[in-house]
Amino acid sequence: MHESEQLVAQLAVLEERFRQRLNDELDVLKQLADQLRDNPVALKDLRDRLHKLAGSSGTFGYAALGERCRELEQRAQAVLDDPQSASQTLDTLAEAIRHLNLLLQRHQDDRAEPKRLETPASDEGAQQHIGLLVQDAAMREQLERTLGSFGYQISSFDSPAALHKTDIIDAMIVDTSPPGSTLLEDPAFRQRGAQAPPLLVISSQDNFTGRLQAVRVGASGFFTKPVDLPLLESRLERCFNTFQGGPFRVLIVDDDTELSARYALVLSSAGMLVDTLSDPHKLLSKMDSFSPEVVLMDLSMPDYSGPELAQVIRLNDDWLRVPIVYLSAETNAERQMSALLKAGDDFITKPISDSALLTTVYARAQRARMVSDALARDSLTGLLKHADIKEQVEIEAERALRTRSPLTVAMIDIDRFKSVNDQYGHANGDSVIRALSNLLRQRLRKVDRLGRYGGEEFVAVLPGCNREDAFSILDSIREAFSALEFSTDKGKPFNCTFSAGISTCMAPDWNNSTLLEDADRALYQAKESGRNRICKAEVGND
Repeated sequence: MHESEQLVAQLAVLEERFRQRLNDELDVLKQLADQLRDNPVALKDLRDRLHKLAGSSGTFGYAALGERCRELEQRAQAVLDDPQSASQTLDTLAEAIRHLNLLLQRHQDDRAEPKRLETPASDEGAQQHIGLLVQDAAMREQLERTLGSFGYQISSFDSPAALHKTDIIDAMIVDTSPPGSTLLEDPAFRQRGAQAPPLLVISSQDNFTGRLQAVRVGASGFFTKPVDLPLLESRLERCFNTFQGGPFRVLIVDDDTELSARYALVLSSAGMLVDTLSDPHKLLSKMDSFSPEVVLMDLSMPDYSGPELAQVIRLNDDWLRVPIVYLSAETNAERQMSALLKAGDDFITKPISDSALLTTVYARAQRARMVSDALARDSLTGLLKHADIKEQVEIEAERALRTRSPLTVAMIDIDRFKSVNDQYGHANGDSVIRALSNLLRQRLRKVDRLGRYGGEEFVAVLPGCNREDAFSILDSIREAFSALEFSTDKGKPFNCTFSAGISTCMAPDWNNSTLLEDADRALYQAKESGRNRICKAEVGND
């Protein structure tokens, strides 16, 4: 069965389950309607059930029923707010409840079909072909050389029309210098569509007008001269790796199991990893075990409110970055704003179409991942920070243990770096650090993880790589780095070297708990042995 046919079949099963539940719900509503005068609690229960049906009915195609339930919910709420007006209102409310079943029967055969799913386009697997529109020859050569070293294919163009005519470009870099340039006003830029390749703008001036103009043509980055090329390359990398790190992880917290199952099916069919939770008592353990990137939270649940649970999540600093999106049939703007002020980030009013749900979740997850990635990166090198690279060591070590595949960790340190700063200045020292980070990123694989451990020290995590292969690639990088020449204001170039220690865990020795410590000891050995060399940790320590 084709994937789309399978999705339709699964949705049909969920809709049939909802249809069966709907009959039971309407019977309960009629029973509650008969108790409104004698049982004060019945009205609140009635209001809560109407609220839930108002949100779920439209999602499953019963739009008219959902709208009627919303109207009756508002009537019930009015009586709860002003009990003095209850007498006549209760009678009309009860009568309307008894006729809901007739409305269901009338619309059963011609209910609205759920909207078709529209999956956002993915740029995964892009060929990373960069188009340059840069008139400054020196700048163009520098971009070609630097970006070429990262493995990008580079093509230069002499006009916006020529740049936009080609269909092989995956990203554009445009230099809008000199001051007063009207390059971005060209129709080729102003008519860029939503699916156009990412655009990075270089300018000789850093001002509001230039940035606003870049935003209006859909730019993904803005860089002023002199351009920080590692930072530019880091932005390119983020543009090309929207899905780096696996599928988006979404947690749905809702006591309506049929509705949450439908949401989960829609999101998972678009490639997201989805988990559902109906028991709020398990929320903290689920957050810890599943590590969601977005939480979809029902606003109203028995005994708990969405804002209360959202604030429980926010008590943990590790989850402050996770977007929380409320799901509710609530249409009162004041109540929506009140909910958002209590730890929420967005509000989706039920019923919601499949495509709207997918678009909202995708946008929130993508933004959250980009922010988390930016916060995890070192500003000078664009590599992972200390805590984040340590976390990657743990993650890959667990994966290696589970899959019985080798894992190598390398600790790398620039030799005599203090003397570089003392003799040539910190600006040149930063250039050395940046050059080594660029070289490591260029030569290692996309699956490898790199981090700046601190100062001039780096950590490389190489999954699926044994001791000898790791030694070979790192030694070739060591030789390339030692051959680089760094220029200074004094005119005399200088060279630098690095030392490294590597530690590997692989069968039959599976002690992965001391990988970093073993690599650090091997690094110390390399330093003591004369520097500018790679040393392997002893086999017994791996």
